[in-house]
Amino acid sequence: MANEQNIGRVWDLVEKVRICMLSTLEGDSIRARPMTAHLERDEQVLYFLSAAESPKDEDIAANPNVGLAFADTDGQNYVSISGQAEITNDREKVKELWSTPAKAWWDSPDDPVIRVLKITPSDAHFWDAPGTAGSYIKMLAAAAEGSQVELGGRGKANL
Repeated sequence: MANEQNIGRVWDLVEKVRICMLSTLEGDSIRARPMTAHLERDEQVLYFLSAAESPKDEDIAANPNVGLAFADTDGQNYVSISGQAEITNDREKVKELWSTPAKAWWDSPDDPVIRVLKITPSDAHFWDAPGTAGSYIKMLAAAAEGSQVELGGRGKANL
């Protein structure tokens, strides 16, 4: 039951934030770049529009294990997802995922360089807090009392 609740909380946070840092392995180094997520909650899959032949394509071809980091700094909520990445040229999915922000990179969903990056998550960790003001109040109270602060929930979900 707890895992199902945690899965729901992970997807709620991902839907709220949507922009994340996608991390791949580039040789022995970790490389991260911002991406906008499209969540298929029923499938428990994340999709991204991406340009063909970008450096992340090579990284993913060499090692499909990726990390996604979502941060809602105003609400002090964070999600880290690990999963497997796959790059496809699914033109129907490109059209389905097309949105106004994509126009910053491409003229239309028919642009032949657009690819779909599909992430199948394996697990996630999340951290919830009561928001910035609430966190500071709790930290001040704990410091005044000489106690440890509890800033909110945290959990893990097997996806």
